[in-house]
Amino acid sequence: MFKFPENLYSDVRIEEVSSTNIAFLNGQLNENTIREYKGAFIRVFDGQRWYYSSITDVSQIQQELDNLAKMAKPSESIYENPVVKKYEVNKGEYLNFQGKEINKVSYQEKVNLLRSYFNLLENVEEIKMWRATYLDNRKVKKFYSSKGASLLWDYQTCGVSYRFGCSTKEQDKTTDGSYQTASNCFEDLKDIKEELKEKINTYIDFMYNKETIEPGEYTVILSPLAAGVFAHESFGHNSEADFMQGDENAKEQWCIGAKMASDILSIIDYGGEMGSGYVTFDDEGSKAEKTYLIKDGILTGRLHNASTAADFNENLTGNARAINFEYEPIVRMTTTYIDKGNKTKEELIGEVKDGILIEDINHGSGMTTFTLAPNLAYRIRDGKIAEPLSISVITGKVMETLNKIDGVSDTIELLSFVTGGCGKMEQFPLPVGFGGPYVRVNGIRVQ
Repeated sequence: MFKFPENLYSDVRIEEVSSTNIAFLNGQLNENTIREYKGAFIRVFDGQRWYYSSITDVSQIQQELDNLAKMAKPSESIYENPVVKKYEVNKGEYLNFQGKEINKVSYQEKVNLLRSYFNLLENVEEIKMWRATYLDNRKVKKFYSSKGASLLWDYQTCGVSYRFGCSTKEQDKTTDGSYQTASNCFEDLKDIKEELKEKINTYIDFMYNKETIEPGEYTVILSPLAAGVFAHESFGHNSEADFMQGDENAKEQWCIGAKMASDILSIIDYGGEMGSGYVTFDDEGSKAEKTYLIKDGILTGRLHNASTAADFNENLTGNARAINFEYEPIVRMTTTYIDKGNKTKEELIGEVKDGILIEDINHGSGMTTFTLAPNLAYRIRDGKIAEPLSISVITGKVMETLNKIDGVSDTIELLSFVTGGCGKMEQFPLPVGFGGPYVRVNGIRVQ
């Protein structure tokens, strides 16, 4: 398709994007954006330096390739370069959502879907303010390289988000609640009435009955959401190989084969899981691979792009990702989750005499230490879920916490989101997925 410069490695990533953003505040439309555009990211490598360009006029791709080549220094041995040798040569068309293209759903259908759940919020006395959002994004990507790669694939997500502020009639008690769901297909959003209704009722009950926690160290059970955020923030980012590239101390600490966690813990990153982290191929044309970061408590893998894979002499994992065509691909997670264990959720809870169940969270962060801010939490007394608890944060040292895990449930839940995303360097927000089973940790600091 393109005439690639001789004695240089080069590739072209083309993106055709369609997106919709519709938002209502208390039933009034206050955001309405529909976008369609194309763009391309072009790069040339001479073995020493990369030369990049991003353009919105895809007819100028060949000209940009030629201009970048003029700045580079051709090398007859470029295809023996360790980084270039890592690049896969994948070919073919992988249009997984043909017939279900989100951009072919009419605007009115999307508005009607969002509106169809308004009455659940409008008819609740305790809800004083609410915001409803519909978001979707579809990308059709093409990737070509001077090694012979020729790929066409698609990606899409859609979802709804409802956020609401609640207070009692006397306004002496308040809480903020939220619900969102996302999928790769529009049809999956049409039957969420009971889920949304249950979430609203849960938050209102929480507001009326929540009690203050006495600070201390507790046995804590993390829901799939909380466990997934913990895995993503506290271990996933540490597993992105560019984090330790050029840092010998980090390489020594994060040595493959090192004991990192409890024997019952395994953490996986895999772009092949459907959801917001779904990646057929990464932005260097590498196929998504299922990567065990931890397997039975042992560090077994890292996440790579071609540069880090060459540096560590390890295999590609399909984790070179960019938020859009304006950016270079860097090492990023896809869907990161904790693998299932061998206990039921009921067994995990039933074995706790005095502890805490974290069901929902506002946010989380962590590298060497982690912090999770719960939104819904409950006391566990004598193996049963008891009163709701108001908790500011739970926190701990990552490595200590990984080794304090003493129970993992036997089913997993993978979660997708349409708002927010993962941030790294200047690239935010990147769609990712996370989740896992219910995870019990024997000792977390709670405030």
